[in-house]
Amino acid sequence: MITEDLYSPLHEITPLTLAVVAKKDETGNVHTYILEEEAEYMVEKSPSKLIDYACRFFGSSLKGRQDGTRDICGITHKAPISIDPSSGMYFFPTTSPTNAKCSWIAHSHIDHVNRFMDKTEIVFKTGKKLVIDASYGSIMNQIHRTAQFRYLLDNRIKHLQRPKPGPKPEPST
Repeated sequence: MITEDLYSPLHEITPLTLAVVAKKDETGNVHTYILEEEAEYMVEKSPSKLIDYACRFFGSSLKGRQDGTRDICGITHKAPISIDPSSGMYFFPTTSPTNAKCSWIAHSHIDHVNRFMDKTEIVFKTGKKLVIDASYGSIMNQIHRTAQFRYLLDNRIKHLQRPKPGPKPEPST
């Protein structure tokens, strides 16, 4: 059952969302810091819960999107997902989505990635930067896996949109 507060603009994930980041408050509860092109705010739900809400808004669920990724390209762990392929919303998790520290990064907004001590700095096309508690190699692997998944899914969608050859017209006499 969908309630009105399930998907409010306060925690809407859109094509302008750069990252959905796990942050612990003073009491140890996990909340979410949402980084957008022109805004930043906190939400009192976990990142994976917000990603699940976004998937549900577009007619699936986080689990359904993960199953789709597995079926398309065989990725089973830390699977990238497409919240909505028609608007280019592809995200990848920084750890297992069941981990409270899991954050989600929007693939299409990344400009480049830097090593930052034992962490990784993600630089977005807007110039905003985010330091993630994950190794450079792990983040680069996630970026490449997301690119591969995106390529395969986009090709499937394009194939379906191609006009089908119909019967050839009879030559007129």
